[in-house]
Amino acid sequence: MTDIILKMLLFIGLGYLVGSIPTAVIVSKKFFGFDIRSKGSGNMGSTNAIRVLGTRWGAFVQICDIAKGTIPVLIFADWLGMDWGMCGDKSFLNLPVLEIIIGLSAVCGHIWSCFVGFKGGKGINTAAGMLIAIMPIELGIALGVFLIVLFLSGYVSLGSLIASLTIPITLFIRHNIFHVHINGYYTLIYFAIGLVVIIFYAHRSNIVRLFKGSENKFEKLHLIKCHCFSSK
Repeated sequence: MTDIILKMLLFIGLGYLVGSIPTAVIVSKKFFGFDIRSKGSGNMGSTNAIRVLGTRWGAFVQICDIAKGTIPVLIFADWLGMDWGMCGDKSFLNLPVLEIIIGLSAVCGHIWSCFVGFKGGKGINTAAGMLIAIMPIELGIALGVFLIVLFLSGYVSLGSLIASLTIPITLFIRHNIFHVHINGYYTLIYFAIGLVVIIFYAHRSNIVRLFKGSENKFEKLHLIKCHCFSSK
């Protein structure tokens, strides 16, 4: 067991370091000559990157931030974790648990990056990357909800918050109503709820601005006008 714990700690550390890579800061300094944290909302996530650096570089930042969540799970849990005997009958870990632990370490790395003073982005893209490997169906539904809310409101933050709530709800409905067998369901449902708490905490300033009606809006993406989301 001690050997498994040491391996797990190693993978947690590596997952955190991968998640901590400040993609937007690197791109803004190398190709634009300034720190993105001094522009726009001051955040190093893809939303501010798109707003400040443009769509092309913003999309690049987003893809990299998503990969920071997917790659650690696939390499350290699904690949090395299985080969190193960290999952299975002889281990106290199962694969969903190991995936969650390593995935969350990458998300925490993005939110509290050691490379930029333990400050970072909101963690949405990195969390999405982790969920691609762990819960692809639930993530796909959440993505659809995100796009609907975005097109109705123009608020990326609101779409992200509502989409995060969709994940545990979808898990619950699939398992308890449609009786779909989900490996590690009771682990995943509590994890999904915990992830919602983390995301809402990371978006606490956005929530305040949404209630005040001062949150930044992408008017070009506000394709369907709906008075329910109007700030006026």
